[in-house]
Amino acid sequence: MIDLRALREDPERLRASQRARGEDEAVVDRLLELDERRRAALTRFEQLRSEQKSIGKSVSKAKGDEREQLLARARDLAQQVKESESEAGRLQEELTATLRTVPNIIEEGTPPGGEQDFVVLEHVGEPRTFDFEPRDHLELGEMLGAIDTERGAKVSGARFYYLTGIGAQLQLALLNLAMEQAIDSGFTAMYPPVLVKPEAMEGTGFLGAHSAEVYQLPQDELYLVGTSEVPLAAYHMNEIIDRLPRRYVGWSSCFRREAGSYGKDTRGIIRVHQFDKVEMFSYCDPADAHEEHLRLLAWEKEMLAKVELPYRVIDVAAGDLGSSAARKYDCEAWVPTQNAYRELTSTSNCTDFQARRLAVRFRDEGGRSQPVATLNGTLATTRWIVAILENHQQADGSVRVPKALQRYLGREVIEPVR
Repeated sequence: MIDLRALREDPERLRASQRARGEDEAVVDRLLELDERRRAALTRFEQLRSEQKSIGKSVSKAKGDEREQLLARARDLAQQVKESESEAGRLQEELTATLRTVPNIIEEGTPPGGEQDFVVLEHVGEPRTFDFEPRDHLELGEMLGAIDTERGAKVSGARFYYLTGIGAQLQLALLNLAMEQAIDSGFTAMYPPVLVKPEAMEGTGFLGAHSAEVYQLPQDELYLVGTSEVPLAAYHMNEIIDRLPRRYVGWSSCFRREAGSYGKDTRGIIRVHQFDKVEMFSYCDPADAHEEHLRLLAWEKEMLAKVELPYRVIDVAAGDLGSSAARKYDCEAWVPTQNAYRELTSTSNCTDFQARRLAVRFRDEGGRSQPVATLNGTLATTRWIVAILENHQQADGSVRVPKALQRYLGREVIEPVR
């Protein structure tokens, strides 16, 4: 949720952000109007309450006609106080509801525009030139006995799969490497719940424009998370944190309905309903959030280097940001058979947007409680298997194991089983 005080001081900043995102600017004037009316209603309520208390003291001292007049005024004030309190409450609810529809204000320098308007910041590594026709990850996965989508569909439906044999081992190796790196960098390891209450999902901003992608269990009033960002962000909900930064790394299964993606990436395990992910999450002083964001990106790049993949870093355009993000960087690995870069990691600076919703605070140097900043970043997911298999394949269908993963798998090459 955006800061109302900051909005009053500089409404043009939100207007500019809305324009860059392709969102409605009119909401700025609506917020300012509601805020002004709410504050006026509160002032009236407080004035009436003050008069009511004053008359209450006078009634005990008055006699005769004066007393009757004061009592009549007291009854009238009581009704007005009740009405003004109700009006202030109604306006507060309307203001809060409107605020919850407004995305975070983007960070200065974020590219304007939509999904295709990202800016490429750097390329790392060169896409491989093959002297044979490369196989896609699903064909390789089936040859290696690593991926079984047919039985996944038989048991659970489209966009489900089994990782089998070396495929399961490869995922464990990849995610363990990511956890090890994060722990060595000072993160606290977490295995969070993947079912959360509505206030956790709402507080992190996932029940807005993208609510159709979330699995819900209405009978239990719980949601399945699409990222461990949600339980990690809610971990300190309604708390004051005594030390910053706080960095956590969560390993969890993640679930996404992939609403609106029908026909996209139906082959293999690029876009699926269930996958595992290692996610970094940081709570920090908002003044340090920009630099913390760059640190998360650097840890992602370190992990990509370990699995020896060519990739590019993009600065995601404002209209393609989630509602909570003020800025987002993606690392996209080269996928040879698609002749394209595809997202493997994403890191977002959510400034104090989520913390305001979740009431996560810290004490500043003056001892006052203030919202923290929250940031998140992917360190490894099931999707990485796609890029690893395709980039490290050999002519006979075998796959070279990146050196950093060899100690987990106990081999240098994964050989076909058929």
